[in-house]
Amino acid sequence: MYERTKFFDVSLNESSETKLLILKHCRESVYKAIDLMKSAISSGGKVMFCGNGGSAADSQHLATEFIIRLNHDIKRPAMGSIALTTDSSLITAGANDIGYDNVFARQVEGLGKTGDVLVGISTSGNSGSVINAFTMAKSKGVKTIAFLGGTGGKLKGIADCEIIIPSSNTQRIQEGHITIGHIICESVEMEIYG
Repeated sequence: MYERTKFFDVSLNESSETKLLILKHCRESVYKAIDLMKSAISSGGKVMFCGNGGSAADSQHLATEFIIRLNHDIKRPAMGSIALTTDSSLITAGANDIGYDNVFARQVEGLGKTGDVLVGISTSGNSGSVINAFTMAKSKGVKTIAFLGGTGGKLKGIADCEIIIPSSNTQRIQEGHITIGHIICESVEMEIYG
């Protein structure tokens, strides 16, 4: 039986425990992601984000942090970034004409260049559209970073950098993704412009 107080306490404790596991297990991969994005931005490249559902929303959120800013104490120019999840005409035409699993790959093909970074966000690691985007990125010389969860799914072992949230709960994985996304964005800002 649902009890509001118990549910509230359990959810927050589980979220906190997941964050502590991220601290213990993900530090080096987060540092590697910071270095890859910093290198791309510093050399005039961009960071592209893709994902589905809540991960699409996270893609838009993080791309916005790079373009606008996250740390309000740092005055800086926009950092090149784009969410491949936002153009409804492109996504629906692609889904209709070339299949949904190819909508991100097609954008990487048209927009990606050597020196860029693609961040694929997938709680399961099994999103066909993200897997195909990574395959295209590799062919274009674009570095890849995977935000994953649980076992890492099919994407595990494909990316240049993998950040696997140590949880099997989709909500906790998504919370971990946005937390590390904020840490990475602010670190890139501070290391380039701070």
